[in-house]
Amino acid sequence: MHGVHELVLKSSAMTTVKPALPMQGHRLPLSNLDLLLPALDVSVFFCYRHPAPTASALKEALAKVLVAYYPLAGEVLANAAGEPELLCSGRGVDFVEATADGTQLQEVRLALPDESAEKLVPAKKAGVISVQVTKFKCGGAVVGCTFDHRVCDAYSFNMFLVAWAAAARGGSAPPAPSFRRSVVAPRYPSPRTYTTDALINRLFSPLSSVLLPSASAAANSINRIYHIAADDVATLHGLAGPGRTKLEAFTAHLWQLCSMAASGHQRLCCMGMVVDGRARMFPDGAMKAYFGNVLTIPYGVIGVDELRRSMTLADVAEEVHRWVREAATGEHFRGLIDWVEALRPKPAAARAYQGGTGGSEATTCIVSSGMGFPVGEADFGTGLPAFASYHFPWPADAGYIMPMPSARGDGDWIVYVHAVPELVKVMEEEPSVFKALENSYVFG
Repeated sequence: MHGVHELVLKSSAMTTVKPALPMQGHRLPLSNLDLLLPALDVSVFFCYRHPAPTASALKEALAKVLVAYYPLAGEVLANAAGEPELLCSGRGVDFVEATADGTQLQEVRLALPDESAEKLVPAKKAGVISVQVTKFKCGGAVVGCTFDHRVCDAYSFNMFLVAWAAAARGGSAPPAPSFRRSVVAPRYPSPRTYTTDALINRLFSPLSSVLLPSASAAANSINRIYHIAADDVATLHGLAGPGRTKLEAFTAHLWQLCSMAASGHQRLCCMGMVVDGRARMFPDGAMKAYFGNVLTIPYGVIGVDELRRSMTLADVAEEVHRWVREAATGEHFRGLIDWVEALRPKPAAARAYQGGTGGSEATTCIVSSGMGFPVGEADFGTGLPAFASYHFPWPADAGYIMPMPSARGDGDWIVYVHAVPELVKVMEEEPSVFKALENSYVFG
């Protein structure tokens, strides 16, 4: 990459932004679906050309929006049973102001998150979320946020981002979030069937049977950000066959690439996909404003040789469609809530983290859609961002891939990749739909 150099932050200061109105402190239980998430932090960041949002304007708007999103101003503590729950205390959100040392925003190596995004998003030390604003020599700025995944999924955090931006613009507030746990409450008695339990037991397991990711597990993995042209997205979609979504086509293509990157001892290839359950549980939109985790992770396992030699993209997309459809039902999500209730306080986790039924013999990758990322609504009063992405260097050997819409608004995708070097190498081999994220693409 040309015209870029290492990002160095010259100085920083931290304050704590509290909700604009006082609140009565109370505890808010995490839902059974929240309890399936390990203690992981996820980050997002937005790059703004000059004129960029100022720290003072962002803090003022943040204080306002935290009134409605009050759990984000609290902290996660353990209850008497040892389970995490929210203390809605109004402690506030840690807010870091940083300055890049003589660096233009256009010089930041966005394609290499370990050298760029890692410094542009805050390391959350306390609370539920943290915010960092980094100013650049050119007058541009980057707004980065880090949040506790146990408290909310990307859908929920997107709601917060949209509301925060609206508050900064002085516009009308979007619909308030709902923290009503009754919509994800277990049923008594549970009407789970053998079929429902069979799928749940295939996708999830008590923690004693599935090891959670550890900090050392990701030592061999690397992080990259690519872009995919809209035409290439359309081509993959067409090759996947009728009735398939763009995300299913993308996942099928990635599954094939994973098989090509498999090492000699990995004879199986596991591909998972994060599925949101809001519309599945309530097709009438009753969960549209629900704030929390409503996720499941179905997966499929296919032999490496079969994927490499005898399956077309359409064949693989049909497999993806089959196991996604199997889990994308209201009954699966309700049964999962009941299943967790019967297991509590013993924790559980998704089997896809460690190869599903393939176990250690499988190379593993998980796709999490970021296509709802509100890059087109992240105007904090000075205009839309030139670039935006998630940053999730999660601590696991399994690959984690997040496609999202490009800030250019032209149908291109931005793809965040956390994967082993072998998979990254295959992804970059020509001909490839994964294009290097040159700064000329981002800033013109």
